[in-house]
Amino acid sequence: MPKVVCPWNLITDFVTDAFIGYGIPADEAKMCTDVLLESDKRGIESHGCNRFKPVYLDRIKAGIQFPTTNFDILKETETTAVVDGHNGMGQVIGTKAMQMAIDKAKKYGMGMVVVRNSCHYGIAGYYTSMATKAGCIGLTGTNARPSVAPTFGVEGMFGTNPLTLGVPTDEAFDFNIDCATSITQNGKVEYYARIGEDIHPGTVIDQEGKPVEGDAGEALKMIRGGTAALTTLGGIGEALGGYKGFGYALFVELLSSVLQDGVYGKDLDGKDEEGNIRPYHLGHFFIAIDTNHFLGEEICRKKAGDIIRGIRASKKMPGAERIYSAGEKEYEIWKSREPIGVPINESVQGEINAVRDELGLKYIFPWEDNYVPYEKEMEITALIENK
Repeated sequence: MPKVVCPWNLITDFVTDAFIGYGIPADEAKMCTDVLLESDKRGIESHGCNRFKPVYLDRIKAGIQFPTTNFDILKETETTAVVDGHNGMGQVIGTKAMQMAIDKAKKYGMGMVVVRNSCHYGIAGYYTSMATKAGCIGLTGTNARPSVAPTFGVEGMFGTNPLTLGVPTDEAFDFNIDCATSITQNGKVEYYARIGEDIHPGTVIDQEGKPVEGDAGEALKMIRGGTAALTTLGGIGEALGGYKGFGYALFVELLSSVLQDGVYGKDLDGKDEEGNIRPYHLGHFFIAIDTNHFLGEEICRKKAGDIIRGIRASKKMPGAERIYSAGEKEYEIWKSREPIGVPINESVQGEINAVRDELGLKYIFPWEDNYVPYEKEMEITALIENK
């Protein structure tokens, strides 16, 4: 499907105003926009504008996610905290929780904050980047609606459960590994369905334990209907290490629920006993380790950079031009997109237009015939009434 590039200032202002239009306070709407668009900046289009309406706005409209966020601290010590998010905006909860962990780490060396009753918090790597920018090692994870089968199982028992880690380096970008513990994630399947790409073999299994192939939209329906499930890192069975992905996924599930007495597994499916939709009640955890409480941020950054550069300089397989470290491709995508904007596919263009018209916002986008370069409009006034 054709994509059209939308300037960053235009999409940023629009998404923020749309969030405000759905009842999110202005300062928190900016947090949500920052997390959402960071996905597109890094080339993770499955979690950016692609999820703007169906995951956030539609859930607010359905009443299963609240636009105002009650960040309720249930228990706190010098280095730990337990937070109840009361089903508010996951991006707001995540940003505040990681900042709390960083603040504790800066004072005491380490900080950990766990959260219950939250919603989808966007890309997990946003929060580890918060830590590395502050000179901390960062870790975060979240559970999710059940769609992944355990090794030798065929039923979705837990979520895609990302385990995300960041380490400060002396390069232009920090080490930041942000990936699901499943071989692929629901957002990728959703994205493939939008752009008409088939499901990748081995990523989804049916009730017989056989790979699901073909149309991604049909595979997504099967996952949602409980007749198929995603596979863990390593794939089907144990031959290529599927049990490793299973173990990491279960670890994330445990840390997302046991310390905060949170919801887990099948109870995260977003439905009550009668099949009616309800909040997802997700759990997260955030850990920050301050490098200055060890031998210092400068030494940490230099040593991490040396390690990564040494690995990149190692012998490459025939035909390979480069060895990448985690965060490198995302940084290069951002540098290529920074001066031009975010590419938006035709399906999402329609959703953005619908949200604009619903809220009566006076925006014109590059895929419309009467579009005016946004930079010029910004010199006069924003393209929205009463802003």
